[in-house]
Amino acid sequence: MPYDSYDIDFSTPFRKIGYLESIREIGEISDEIIYSREKIIELLEANKIECNKSASLGYLQSELFGNFVEDKLVNPTFVTDFPIDISPLARRSDKNHLIADRFELFIAGTEVSNGFSELNDPIDQYERFKAQIDAKAKGDDEAHEMDEDYIRALMYGMPPAAGQGLGIDRLVMLLTNSISIRDVLLFPAMKPLHGELELELETKE
Repeated sequence: MPYDSYDIDFSTPFRKIGYLESIREIGEISDEIIYSREKIIELLEANKIECNKSASLGYLQSELFGNFVEDKLVNPTFVTDFPIDISPLARRSDKNHLIADRFELFIAGTEVSNGFSELNDPIDQYERFKAQIDAKAKGDDEAHEMDEDYIRALMYGMPPAAGQGLGIDRLVMLLTNSISIRDVLLFPAMKPLHGELELELETKE
């Protein structure tokens, strides 16, 4: 199926690949770099990519993924096993406590869906929120705030649960070959008035 400059193959089974494996295989980055904060920062700086040098390893790995892998995920691909650092609400994997039971679906270099098993351990969730607060203090604008009400609710008990979010707008973009998301939104955000028109309205008031 054509989309922008891509030719997307929906006829074959969707690929599945681990997060770090994708950085290694698709991003063509060695394990020596993937597992070293210092070497990741060196690589990003060498490619003139800004990063938070105080960020955790998981966040720096996400910079590698975002800059060296994501755009190359043209055909539908499920990326699994995300680092815990960037998955604050997802349950830890039973096989590896450093990764989360989480996946994302990418098509044409764009995330279309995000799903994960919900974290229902109040102690683990509290520690994750604390780590997010530390990350925000170090400059991560996307880090979560502490949610004491949510922690309190988890202490009463939460059964095993999982969820998936599907970007309907991004899916419609693919189906209609629309490059801008504004073309598929029913009520796109209005641009602020500028220049002479804004001045004219102020004068009439």
